[in-house]
Amino acid sequence: MLQQKSYQAKQSGPHYFEPKGPNAPKWYVVDAKDQVVGRIATVIARVVTGKHKPTYTRHADAGDFVVVLNADKVVFTRNKWDGKLYRDHSGYVGGLKTKTARQMLERHPEEILRRAVWGMTNKSNLARHQMKKLKLYMTSEHPHVAQNPQPLPSGVVRRTVVAKKTAK
Repeated sequence: MLQQKSYQAKQSGPHYFEPKGPNAPKWYVVDAKDQVVGRIATVIARVVTGKHKPTYTRHADAGDFVVVLNADKVVFTRNKWDGKLYRDHSGYVGGLKTKTARQMLERHPEEILRRAVWGMTNKSNLARHQMKKLKLYMTSEHPHVAQNPQPLPSGVVRRTVVAKKTAK
C-alpha cells in the first residue's frame, strides 16, 4: 500500500520559524475599527498560530505576522463594557485586582485584543513566541511599512458586523 507523503514544518536553527523560503512568514494588516472583539480575535489567532495554512504543524511555528490598526476602537456586544471583568493576581494573599472592560479601555486599550487572542491559543512556549507576531497599534498608521503588509486573504476574513448592518 502506498503511503501519501505530507509536509511537516521544521524548526530551522535557533528560529521557531523558517526565516527564508516559501514557508517564511508573511505580514498582514487588519483594521479593527468597529469590529467585535471575539470575532476579530478568532481571525487573528488563526493567522498568528498558522492554522490558516495547509502546512500547519502543532510543534512548529507556521504563523504569520499580523499588524492590527485602531485596536482601541473595537466594540463589545450587549453589556460587556461593564459586565466583562479582567482579573490579575499578584500571587500574594489578597492580591486580586479586577477591572471592567471600560476601565481597561481607558488605561490599556490594546490589552483587550491581546488578551482575547491569547485566550484562543495554546498555553505553551511556542504560543508565547507566536504572540510576539501580533503587533497592535491605536492609530491607523504603523512602522512596519518596509515589510509590505497585505490585507488578510478572503478565505480567512469573516464578514464584519458593520457589513451585515449595511447589507440589510
